[in-house]
Amino acid sequence: MEKNQSVKKKPSFGAALAVILFLCVAMSVQIFVLKQSWVTHITLILATVVAAVVAMFNGYKWEDIQKAILYGCDIAMLPMLILMMVGVLIASWIPAGVIPTLIYYGLKILSPKVFLVTVCAVCAVSSISTGSSWTTGATFGVAFMGIGAGLGIPAPMTAGAVISGAIFGDKMSPLSDSTNLAAGVAEADLFDHIKSMAYTTGPALIISLIIYAVLGFRFSGSTIDTAQVDVILNGLSDNYFISPITILPAILVVFLAIKRVGGLAVMVIASFVGAAFAMIFQGYGLGEMASFMNYGFVSETGIEAVDSLLSRGGLQSMMWTISLGFIALSMGGVLEKTRMLEAFMDKISGLVSTTKGLIVTHVLSAIAVNLFSASQYMAIIIPSRMLVPAYKEQKILPQVNSRTSEDSATVTSPLIPWGLCGVYFTGVLGVSTIEYLPYVYLSFLAPAIAIIYGFTGKFIFREGDIESKKSYNKVA
Repeated sequence: MEKNQSVKKKPSFGAALAVILFLCVAMSVQIFVLKQSWVTHITLILATVVAAVVAMFNGYKWEDIQKAILYGCDIAMLPMLILMMVGVLIASWIPAGVIPTLIYYGLKILSPKVFLVTVCAVCAVSSISTGSSWTTGATFGVAFMGIGAGLGIPAPMTAGAVISGAIFGDKMSPLSDSTNLAAGVAEADLFDHIKSMAYTTGPALIISLIIYAVLGFRFSGSTIDTAQVDVILNGLSDNYFISPITILPAILVVFLAIKRVGGLAVMVIASFVGAAFAMIFQGYGLGEMASFMNYGFVSETGIEAVDSLLSRGGLQSMMWTISLGFIALSMGGVLEKTRMLEAFMDKISGLVSTTKGLIVTHVLSAIAVNLFSASQYMAIIIPSRMLVPAYKEQKILPQVNSRTSEDSATVTSPLIPWGLCGVYFTGVLGVSTIEYLPYVYLSFLAPAIAIIYGFTGKFIFREGDIESKKSYNKVA
């Protein structure tokens, strides 16, 4: 917190709660009464205005509010720049044949029966390798959405499997920013943190895969439209360059991410490599590629299934999503810098005198911060830091604190329609948050398992606890 803000009056819990309740009511009216799901921007702006008014009644000046808004925008800047480049990447990879090739081979190899399990597993491996659920969603995720459409799998189910696998890998990867952040905030060793997560995220993934396998049986052979698949396969092969060569840009993304090249740089490089492939193998001109990358690619094969699948992307197509991200993080900045989140957290911190109370409070408060700040980073930082003394008082090792942050803040972030991750996956996969939410099983299982451990005391590792140490070291 800035020095000039440290002496500002902290709003009362009632004032902070009033702002949060206003946001909840406004969102409910927008979605269920007005039935305007696409005007979330205005609702969030209105909620930000209410938060600003409450803050000014508590001694903050407009200059403080403006600094808080800019603070939120600064948090959003890099993710939104990456999101811009995701639109550019998609629009270059389609004419380059990258996405058409992935879809083509996917339709050739995969069957509906094992599709959802395969999607989740592949996306998990991809995210572990790259440390980025966003990169996985923008590459493998986009391809799987196309393959799923050809196999007759409902798009929300495919999106749920993509996101479950992607966030699992992101959580378990030492290359992930959220993984490093959670460990750092809780003062835990990075690899102790990852080993600790194996006890919650591991079972959550296994159960998710079992559920996806069961769902897959609903789509065994009888439901697949072979004629429709053949139409798509022929449309792709007749109009796009289908070859293993065109998968090289996707391999490049994985390689650069493993080498810890920044996400923005990876997207820029992959976009222009895709453009070069499109000009070399498909004969597009430089001007055409510039237009595609800005406005989006329009497929004109004359085959409706193919054209609807591949007419997408472009920087401009992401602007609705990007503007929502900036507005949401602006509101989150106001709530944080005017100490409203702090007032809210102070109130619930009295519930942490027992292990079960501590874990449940941590999980629920992280989800609440996710809801009201629209940022998984705030949801990781604020509850974890505020609860560090409670974990130390109960002699619970810091990797349990950091693990609980990820089991609540990280995994639920894709379920928040106005949050960065929710906005991102909706923009990339083309499925609304509300539609895919019921199928992101990992996001429900991980916090549930964390709470079960809190109540039972299982795998709650403590200082000097020999039995816990033996159990914990089994995954080393």
